[in-house]
Amino acid sequence: MSIAVKRVYEPATKTDGYRVLVDRLWPRGIKKEDAALDVWAKDLAPSTALREWFGHDPARWEGFRHRYASELDSRASFWKPLAVQAERHRVTLVYGARDEEHNQAVALKMYLDSHIKAKALR
Repeated sequence: MSIAVKRVYEPATKTDGYRVLVDRLWPRGIKKEDAALDVWAKDLAPSTALREWFGHDPARWEGFRHRYASELDSRASFWKPLAVQAERHRVTLVYGARDEEHNQAVALKMYLDSHIKAKALR
């Protein structure tokens, strides 16, 4: 179906489908019951070292994306089930960052979309 990206501070809707928090740390000011998550996938989040290096600096975005993709390449057992889910149902990657264009959920969506597309072309 598709993969969407949404801030955890936005209300959950039925159209979100399967909601996955992709932050390593729990977002500030959000109660777990209010997040309406299906799963908190800490293992899909960037490493602490990469997150700290990036620091949500847009100037480091391309480098972050490439380094994060390298991390994800070695964690296929965590992202492949999510990619399979996204082929069948709507999946929403949920994140806490303020920047809606430069965050791990956007990078993960790009990564998953490319793998789903490559699989479809085989």
